[in-house]
Amino acid sequence: MAATEKLRIDKYLWAIRIFKTRSLATEACKAGRVKLNGQNVKPSYIVKVGETYAVQKGIERKVILVTGLLERRVDAKTAVQFYEDRTPVEETYAYKSTFHAPVLKRDRGTGRPTKKDRREIDDLKSDWWEDEKS
Repeated sequence: MAATEKLRIDKYLWAIRIFKTRSLATEACKAGRVKLNGQNVKPSYIVKVGETYAVQKGIERKVILVTGLLERRVDAKTAVQFYEDRTPVEETYAYKSTFHAPVLKRDRGTGRPTKKDRREIDDLKSDWWEDEKS
């Protein structure tokens, strides 16, 4: 739990539990899903206290402010002390609302949907999504 003065961004994101493994954090940096002031960050970038990073993990987007450096991975309660989540409330709710999307169920034994059925299902989903946005 020793705080160091030099720490790579991939190791930091792994230590504060944004990513499950360090290799996933490294891949996210290489793919351009970790940004500092709108610029992509390399995995070897040195983290500084006070900087704000935008991290995209799947459909989830987070904005984090570095409040302390953490070299080793610790439990979640301790990790929260080393960053501040600055994600806008609208984005947080948008991410959570995707899990509450209606689940369309078909009767058992009706077989696969036809092309017409698929179009109707897609129309229902898009109508629901538009209603949720507004």
